[in-house]
Amino acid sequence: MKLANLAGRPVVVRDDRALDIADASKGEIEPRLEVLSDLSLQDELRTLAERAAEADWREFDPRELGRVAKPYKAIGVALNYRAHAEESNLPVPDEPSVFAKFASSVVGPYDAIVVEPQYDKVDYEAELVVVMGRTGKNISQADAWSYVAGVTAGQDISDRKEQWRKPINQFTLPKSYDTFSPIGPFLVTVDEFEDPDDIEVAGWVDELEVQRGRTSDLIFSVPQLIAWLSKRVTFEPGDLIFTGTPAGCGVRRTPRLYLTEGKVLRTEVTGVGTMVNPVIAG
Repeated sequence: MKLANLAGRPVVVRDDRALDIADASKGEIEPRLEVLSDLSLQDELRTLAERAAEADWREFDPRELGRVAKPYKAIGVALNYRAHAEESNLPVPDEPSVFAKFASSVVGPYDAIVVEPQYDKVDYEAELVVVMGRTGKNISQADAWSYVAGVTAGQDISDRKEQWRKPINQFTLPKSYDTFSPIGPFLVTVDEFEDPDDIEVAGWVDELEVQRGRTSDLIFSVPQLIAWLSKRVTFEPGDLIFTGTPAGCGVRRTPRLYLTEGKVLRTEVTGVGTMVNPVIAG
């Protein structure tokens, strides 16, 4: 099942048409963004979609699609693709390295990324993003996917200058500026994927393909991440996990490639869809 936030209202999507969930349920399900990440509603949403008349499915403008989750917390995972570790000349980690991304940085799949002129080393990182669907603590790897509402595409935008400013490197703030965490365009339930542990992720800056990888290359798989993290934090519906980025981010290229005003960042997750985020000056 494919879900979306269409002009602020939760919808089920089929091909190029959308079913308004609140209308289809005759108001029994409120038109709140949290509906999309509530696993307890998914059987009901499937039933609504099966029973809806053709006239209830309406064409929509993709530009009206917004962020597909309203997280209490968003967690990023550093250095989680083997190819990315290799290009960074860093050893494969024994345990995940994580950081927070402020919820206020999360925007939609067509929203602009704001890069103020003084930030001249702003980088891109195409990622698969996991959206949690129910409360969980001490989740086992075997049960991990059953706690996931779905997956979406995301970008972990980073101000590298601030990230590596001396004397102490930091991750959370330079990856959490306003607009630095676009997600979307759809939230796709796990059952839609033949193998949810092998999903392709790709990214472009303008017309240049800069990243392409598969989540089968993750050092720590999604179930491993959920199990490891949930020993330390309690997950809640809507929480996000930015699972890591493939090789090819701007700071590792020769010459280096950073996001500046006028560029367009495109991010594609196979089975989910494509985000298109223009870069503008603040």
